[in-house]
Amino acid sequence: MLNIVLYEPEIPANTGNIMRTCRAFNCRLHIIEPLGFYMDDSHLRRAGMDYRENVDFTLYHDWKAFREKNQGSFYYVTRYGKNSPSDYQYEIDKEVYLVFGKESTGIPKKILKSNLDRCIRIPMIAEARSLNLSNCAAICAYTVLSQWGFPDLSRTEYLKGKDFLEFYHDGQ
Repeated sequence: MLNIVLYEPEIPANTGNIMRTCRAFNCRLHIIEPLGFYMDDSHLRRAGMDYRENVDFTLYHDWKAFREKNQGSFYYVTRYGKNSPSDYQYEIDKEVYLVFGKESTGIPKKILKSNLDRCIRIPMIAEARSLNLSNCAAICAYTVLSQWGFPDLSRTEYLKGKDFLEFYHDGQ
């Protein structure tokens, strides 16, 4: 199972977008307090849309509480990482956790320093400090799921049918 971990997120729209990504990719979401917003914030609802009620997420009081309850392989997404998301072989039969830090300061340096071999940087131009948090979560989750062959995810359109375009005509 793929797990997305948000360490002290500050922007509700990012968390809502990540909730939507987790629902679409069938990932578990772990949110570590304190938060920079209320979980019932209207921006969180808008970004998460109707996915918010169906996402599997857990809220933790702090990092210690999160770590006490979760075991598996942890990867830390940071601008200081020296490996790209595709440099790792993610074990499909293990819980994999992708940890993302707060928007303003990232993951605490103490956590990163003790996990240097698991620090990921999304490759980008040298002058770019970072990408948007929700984009980073989507990129990294997609990388892991791609490596796993997209288990239990649909490869065709479900709502309108897999052959929708073949039978589509614009009225001409």
